[in-house]
Amino acid sequence: MMEITLTCKECGSGVSFHPNKDVSEVECQICHTKTEVHMNEDHEKGILKDCPCCKRKDFYKQKDFNRKVGVTLFVIAALLTLYMATTQYAPYSVAPFIILYIFDFALFKRLPPVVICYKCQTIFRKVCNISEIYDFNHEMNDRIVYSDHDFKGEQLDHH
Repeated sequence: MMEITLTCKECGSGVSFHPNKDVSEVECQICHTKTEVHMNEDHEKGILKDCPCCKRKDFYKQKDFNRKVGVTLFVIAALLTLYMATTQYAPYSVAPFIILYIFDFALFKRLPPVVICYKCQTIFRKVCNISEIYDFNHEMNDRIVYSDHDFKGEQLDHH
């Protein structure tokens, strides 16, 4: 069953729930703010065609990995590299990045993909039609975020 995680507009915490067409709002467990959602039968079946939070149809897929953890690991590897470069281990100072690369590659192979709404950043896990969702597109993201362009589910194509 698909799992949906939206961000509470009041406190910024994640609100996770499973689709149910009889539910019209979900409540944040931290601040108790209620957010309106629009569920349908497709959502219950795990099929994602429109976002139940913002009603948009523009999504992208990526691996299910916390970006903050990734940035933290990168910073640690960079600091270790700088430190090692100033010691007798200078010839091996690139080792932290090699280890990080191997770790990243292993995670990339193991982690499942998630789908994210460009407009409201709602995260969808266990989506049945994930093969129909495209990877992240920077131009689409910029047009949606900065000018509120609605692609209506169509992929941006420059032919």
